[in-house]
Amino acid sequence: MASQRKWFSGSRVAGTAPALATAALTSVALLSQTAAATPSAEPKPSLEEVEKKIDDLYRQAESATDKYNAAKEKTSKQRKKVDTLLDDVAQRTEKLNTAREELGSYAAAQYRTGAAAPDTASLLLADNPQDYFDQTQLMSRLTTRQKAAVDDYVTDQAAATEKRTEATQGLETLSTTQDALKASKTDVQQKLAKARELLSQLTAEEKARLAAIEAERRKEAERKAAELAQQQADAAAAAKAAQESSPSATTGTSGTVTTGDSSYSTKSAKAIAFARAQIGKPYVWGATGPGSYDCSGLTQAAWKAAGVTLPRVTYDQVTAGTTVSVSEAQPGDLVFFYDDISHVGLYIGNGMMIHAPKPGAYVREESIFYDGESAIYSVVRPA
Repeated sequence: MASQRKWFSGSRVAGTAPALATAALTSVALLSQTAAATPSAEPKPSLEEVEKKIDDLYRQAESATDKYNAAKEKTSKQRKKVDTLLDDVAQRTEKLNTAREELGSYAAAQYRTGAAAPDTASLLLADNPQDYFDQTQLMSRLTTRQKAAVDDYVTDQAAATEKRTEATQGLETLSTTQDALKASKTDVQQKLAKARELLSQLTAEEKARLAAIEAERRKEAERKAAELAQQQADAAAAAKAAQESSPSATTGTSGTVTTGDSSYSTKSAKAIAFARAQIGKPYVWGATGPGSYDCSGLTQAAWKAAGVTLPRVTYDQVTAGTTVSVSEAQPGDLVFFYDDISHVGLYIGNGMMIHAPKPGAYVREESIFYDGESAIYSVVRPA
């Protein structure tokens, strides 16, 4: 019996080993299948994808900067308007207080002489005396001068109330523009923070490759700029030849050959000279100089140096002149980029411009094709 028990026990143990081995193999197979079924980690984006993402963030930051600039300008104007209204209300209130004292003296005099009812003073000094100023019994007791004073007081009180209401509404509008300013500022900061984060994750080798890609892009942009310069030179030569062959058709009343707007050329030369003097200064969003600029801040300052006032933001500057084709661009014209008109540069001729490119960069001279020909939105000649 013991031997049978021993055999049974041994058989059970011996039978268990193959079973355990089978179970283990099954588990390994299941784990392998599970691992195969589990999605692998997302592949690391290519350097080109990272570059595109960074460029997109910079563009979004520029667009948000324009919104910030617009909100800042609107806030500044609204604050000045509110300050003016509050000063006006204060002056009117002071004038009303003086008029109230004068009317009070009239009422007191009438009371002392018995010329008016005892409550005349309280009526005249009330917050809303209009209701009883119109009463014939009271007005009949007032002299011509006193009646004029009453009329003036009523008129001034109504005007002061209107201005006070306007000032209150102005303060509400100011609060709204300040909120928009704060939101735009936060948006800019978030976009730039994301771009910096992506750049910080690049290895030294990737940064070197990125620089090489950008250098190749600049080389292609300069080639396109040279092509445009040649096209413009050919067109100018053809126009000059046509003028020389048919002088009677191209002379003005003075008999001189018309070669363009000399006034514009003079102004644009001043704008370009100013912009060239800013080369090397850093791009800072929201800046208008003199130590740093954003894109529209630079173009605004450049044309201001030429005596021309441009709006602050790109999507207002794009309407501040005459639109011309890229092939007709002249030095001093404004070149706008992207469908959202989020960037602008100052054309200096030969397919080149001076602009404040993006955060982390400096004002520089660059081809207008720096981001591809399709990036150009329009060319505008300031009025």
